[in-house]
This record gives sequence, structure tokens and C-alpha cells, in this order.
Amino acid sequence: MNQQVVVVDDERKIARFISANLKSVGYKVTTYLSGVELLENFDLIQPDIILLDVMMPEMDGFEVLARLRKFTSTPVIVLTARSQAKDKVEGLNLGADDYLTKPFSLDELFARVKAVLRRTQPIEQMTNDQTALVCGAFKIDFPKRRCWIADQELKLTNTEYSILELLAMNSDKVVTHEQVLSDIWGPEYRDEVEYLRVAIARIRGKLKKVDKEVAKLIVTYPGAGYLLTTNI
Repeated sequence: MNQQVVVVDDERKIARFISANLKSVGYKVTTYLSGVELLENFDLIQPDIILLDVMMPEMDGFEVLARLRKFTSTPVIVLTARSQAKDKVEGLNLGADDYLTKPFSLDELFARVKAVLRRTQPIEQMTNDQTALVCGAFKIDFPKRRCWIADQELKLTNTEYSILELLAMNSDKVVTHEQVLSDIWGPEYRDEVEYLRVAIARIRGKLKKVDKEVAKLIVTYPGAGYLLTTNI
């Protein structure tokens, strides 16, 4: 296992504890005591995943996350002692891939890290010759894990891309909330519908910024799931 994890937490003991345990199961780990340190050193480390505490002085985790999302889709798990729903939604709206409330068990931490990293891997394709899907101005290239509207590439997080990929591979079929949550986040997330709603809203927002018509690709079936239509 050569995956690089970055832990950002101003509480030195917590940062060391998380780091030591992740190293014990094979991850490479770098720790920073502030978001400013992370931003200053990001290009030097190129992490596979970031564990980001929210309650930090100088620059809180939400501000750090907002800045990260301006230039990278690196997966981020937000760590916080605040369990209010609005804080959870704020993190997801800013592009967090997952949310872990302190205190948490090591088993839960390992499971979340593994699940988020799994989303960076391509979904097994339905057919051997299915390499891309084109719907009007929209194109998704499965092997390259990239999307375009006309000649403009969409900047998506790994989670956002994985959702689009799953819907595209099942185009013109309703994919249930439970299936998307299980396939993208993991079976233990099948009831976390808020995660999916926020992610779909972010995807639609990015599509709409480029082409309002393309944003209509994703159709909501209330109480059931979502469908990516090829009829636009």
C-alpha cells in the first residue's frame, strides 16, 4: 500500500494518534497542524486523500476545503466534533467526500478512508467496448475518468465523477438512491440520502454553469433515484 494520506489537525496528540494508526495498516502519512501549512506544501506532497479537521485557528477547515476545491479534486474527509446537520451539509456543499464526527473508532476511520479511496478507482464497466458516452454536447470518457461539455472540461471531485460515471453506464435507467450510495460510498451508506442529494446538486450546478440544457441530463425520480437521459 503506497497511498499518501495527509492529516491536518491543530491538536498535536490527535494528529499523531491518527497518523500512527494509519501507518500501522500500511499508509504513508504526512501531518500538518494547520490548513495554511497544507496549502503551502500541497504541491510537494500530492496526497491521495486528506483528513481535515474543521475547528482550527487562523483558518478553519471549511475555508481550507473551499480553497482546495479551487485547484484539486483530491478526496477530503472532514473531521469535526460538531455533529449538527448544518455543519455536515456545509462540508458536503463545499466538496467534502465524507464527514467523520469525533470521537470515532479506528475501525470507522479505516473504513471511511478505504471507502473514499475506492471511489478514485474506475467502476467496472458494463461492456468491454463501452469507453465513452456522448449526449449532445456532453461527453464522458470512462478510461480517462474525464468529462466535457463541448470543448470545456468539467472539474469534478472523484465522488462527483464516480456518480456521473455510474449514471452514464446505466443511461436511460433509474438508478436507485440505495444503489448509488452503496456503489459509490459503500453499503454502510445506503441510508445517507443527504450525501447523495448534496452531490447531485453540486454536479448539476457545475453542468449548469457551462450549459443549462446539459444540466437537464440528470433527471430526479422523487423517492426512487436518478436517471441520466440521452434524450436532450
